[in-house]
Amino acid sequence: MDYVAIFMAWPYANGPLHLGHVAGNCLPADIQYRYERARGRRVLMCSGSDEHGTPITITAEEMGITPQEVVDKYHAINTQALADLGCSWVRPVDPRGVEFGGALYNRTSDEMHKEIVHEVFTNLMDSGFLEKMTMQQYCSITQDGQIRFLPDRYVEGQCPECSEDGARGDQCDSCGATYEAHELVNPKSKLDAESDIEVRDTDHFFLRLNDFQDSLQSHSSQRQTVWKPNVRAMSKNWLDMGLRPRAVTRDIEWGITIPLEGEDWQTKRVYVWFEAVQGYYSCARIWASRNARPAGHPDGDDAWKNWWQVSDNGDSPKHIYFMGKDNIPFHTIIWPAIIMGLNATNSSEVSHLPGPGDLVLEDNVSANEYLMLQGGQFSKSRRHAVWLPSYLEQYDADSLRYYLSINMPETHDTDFRWDEYVDRVNNELIGTYGNFVHRVMTLTHRLESAEGNPLSKYDHFSDHSKTVQEVENQIMSAIDSMEKQRFKEALRSIMGIAQIGNSLLQDAAPWKYINEEESNERSSSMSSLSLSWRICACLAVCMRPFIPFSSDRLWKMLGNQDDIDNILWEDSMDLETNLFWNPETPEPLFSRLDLDQILERENSLADSKDNDETPAPGVGGGYIDFEDFMKVEMRTGRILSVDDHPNADKLFVITIDEGSDSTRTVCAGLKGHYAPSDLVGLNVVFVANLEPRKLRGVLSEGMILAADDGEGGVKVLTTEGDILSGSRVR
Repeated sequence: MDYVAIFMAWPYANGPLHLGHVAGNCLPADIQYRYERARGRRVLMCSGSDEHGTPITITAEEMGITPQEVVDKYHAINTQALADLGCSWVRPVDPRGVEFGGALYNRTSDEMHKEIVHEVFTNLMDSGFLEKMTMQQYCSITQDGQIRFLPDRYVEGQCPECSEDGARGDQCDSCGATYEAHELVNPKSKLDAESDIEVRDTDHFFLRLNDFQDSLQSHSSQRQTVWKPNVRAMSKNWLDMGLRPRAVTRDIEWGITIPLEGEDWQTKRVYVWFEAVQGYYSCARIWASRNARPAGHPDGDDAWKNWWQVSDNGDSPKHIYFMGKDNIPFHTIIWPAIIMGLNATNSSEVSHLPGPGDLVLEDNVSANEYLMLQGGQFSKSRRHAVWLPSYLEQYDADSLRYYLSINMPETHDTDFRWDEYVDRVNNELIGTYGNFVHRVMTLTHRLESAEGNPLSKYDHFSDHSKTVQEVENQIMSAIDSMEKQRFKEALRSIMGIAQIGNSLLQDAAPWKYINEEESNERSSSMSSLSLSWRICACLAVCMRPFIPFSSDRLWKMLGNQDDIDNILWEDSMDLETNLFWNPETPEPLFSRLDLDQILERENSLADSKDNDETPAPGVGGGYIDFEDFMKVEMRTGRILSVDDHPNADKLFVITIDEGSDSTRTVCAGLKGHYAPSDLVGLNVVFVANLEPRKLRGVLSEGMILAADDGEGGVKVLTTEGDILSGSRVR
């Protein structure tokens, strides 16, 4: 039986997760975990909250609370959000049995994690892979002469590689370069931009990465056919520059202590980049101690070794890591170096080829590019984000999982746009998949059923061998893609199964024969419907890694008595199984989305979000500056024509005479409040300098002003008397 370990990069617990985190590592890890289980493999998934480092302390200082209070708050929020998204962290032990593995979403504040970090630190130091060196680090000098060293993320400046402003002290978000803080150009303290900072000497321990240059070079060359281009390129860049010792300790008060005696080390902590990657290893050991042994795993506390060590016969478990592209070198260079160092603690040889009893290296580092938000990068620190907990309060988890899966930034940056989100959900997830399933369910429930599934007597497929083969080909294509962590490819193949089902249903036209007497034509049509029923079961299994909630609902609607967790992908189109029956009236799997409603809500949130100050008293929130109000240009115009929007049920497309023989087009949500004939000829007020944008495919060049009438209706603001079109409202 294959052992597979799935590792998700540890998000900082300094705020709620945003959709960039979800698309970059949270969702891909869960999809792979669910897929591996659906192939019958023994799978362990490990990750958790990264609770140390300067992002935590910065947030604590901004909020006026302790770092511990910060991590306690956001670990709870994010754990719940991931559970609500359908990620598999809620089941620590695999329902097939503890020997099949499980999952643990842990915390780096876990005491056992701290003990293991101390253990790793000591082993590497005793083996000579850690070296004490003097480095230069920025510090601030208080008025009373006290020195405060500034960790990397307390310093911002210009990137030494790409010259981008706002680069952090250790890494540039723009180009992905990593460097030492003293290499930053025009550095400033993030705590006090006006203060002077200077570089001073401080002693720290360094990991001798240069000792692993040759082994990492060899390891990298073996992964060229597996790694994505971005992983190959960034790893090559690091190796080509030549590896240098890298600090593993920092002058900071929050984090894991240094396992050394002496006053000089009491104010220093283990550097978070060195500590957090060890979480994959510590988390597996903690899972075994906390779950495997109590659940009766035969190996007890050592159960983790099945997923981490080369067996005596040379078999190696498979390791797959999921992260954003900014974390690539930590997983292809630094973490493998640490593992090689641990393997070499009992040997003088540093080898890239783990032997029996050694810890294994990764099989693949599946690093995604960035998911952008309307063209800008998701960012906690810059508060540019769609927050996962907020999303899940309003919208369906599976809809998000589908959209992010089909739009996943696997090889290049992709963009999260509400209009595209609505379009893909309505036209693909609902229009192709949901529509097929609902047609099959409702048509079958129109048949008489005294006992069991009424399609059972038509369950013969001698005339459908071609269709069955097409479905099986799509399944195999999806499997091939999933083995390479190509989720978009796999999802398109599975959606191809739904398209095959729709074609089968359309050709058979069972709705024509349901109420007719038995005939060859009716029998053939019902046989197609029966096969469609089986295709629905196949889709429930294969779509489950991507949209688990709706898959579970579909499985129950089909009346299946087997646990869907026990159905393998390769058996999902088994024609030998019985057809089961659920007499309950089937419900649609999804609800259509309304873009206008979503945009209205999100725009209102955007106006109020991330304002930490108490709003001034006034209607709808705080005051605005007079200068800001004067930027709004309102003019009068006469409505010339009103047409239905081609892609929106609640919108009119309105043409306005704005004077000087000029017109403009405005999309307005007035349908249901006015008839077109009631609007034509009205002199209205509109915002003339609003940036044009497409609403459901039609470019809108302004906004007509309207007000609630207090009775649930809307009234357009009109002018008194005849006023020249284009007149400015003062």
